[in-house]
Amino acid sequence: MRMRHRLAALAATLVAATATFLAPATAASAATSTPVIFVHGYTGNGSNWTTAQSVFRAGGFTKLYTYNYNWAGSNQVSAAGLRDYVNSVRAQTGAAKVAIVNHSMGGLVTRWYLEELGGSAYVSHVASIAGANHGTTYAGACLVNVSCVEMYPGSLFLLDLADGDETPGGAQYATWYSACDGIIIPYTSTPLSGASNHNVACQTHIGFLTDTSVLTQIRSFIAA
Repeated sequence: MRMRHRLAALAATLVAATATFLAPATAASAATSTPVIFVHGYTGNGSNWTTAQSVFRAGGFTKLYTYNYNWAGSNQVSAAGLRDYVNSVRAQTGAAKVAIVNHSMGGLVTRWYLEELGGSAYVSHVASIAGANHGTTYAGACLVNVSCVEMYPGSLFLLDLADGDETPGGAQYATWYSACDGIIIPYTSTPLSGASNHNVACQTHIGFLTDTSVLTQIRSFIAA
C-alpha cells in the first residue's frame, strides 16, 4: 500500500513537471508562428531586410514576408497595397493577425494603413525603426516625388494622420530612433504617443537595418 502511494505521488510529480516544461514551449511556438511583414522605406526594397530576416529565423520565426511598393508614389496608395498584402498573408497562413516591422518612410505607409484603412484590427505588433512617423525635413531634397511631399513636415498627409490615434487598436507599438540618424530630421519624429519608444545611443539611418542588437530587441518584442 505504501509503495502504491509513492508511485502515485511520483506520477503526479512527473505530470506537473511535464506541464511546466511544455507550457512555455507552446507559448513560444505560438508567438513565433506570427507572420511578420517587413515594410521598407524611401528608395528601399525587400533586400533591405536580409539581416532582419536572419535574426528572426534564428529566433524561431518562419513566416517572414517583405512588402515592396512604389516608394516614389503616394503613401496612401502604398498603404492600400499594404492592406491588400496583409489580407493575402492572412489568407495564406490562416493567421488572424500579423506583425509589421517598418523602416523610414515605411512608418508612414504603416500608419496610414492602421489609422485610415482599418488595419489596426489585423495587426498584433508594430515595430517602427527610424520611422518618418511625423515627417522629416530631409524630404525637401526629393519633393519631385509625391511620397516626399507627403513626408515633409506640415503636409496635408501628416495633418490627416495627426487627427487620429497614433497607436490605434489593440496592437502593441514600439519605436527605435537615434540622434545620429541623419535622415529623420528632427530625429524625434519617430516616437509615437502610446508606444514603447527606444532611444538608441548612436545609430545611422541605414545602419539600423544591420544592427543585430536592435533587431534582436524587435524580435523579442514581437515574440513576447
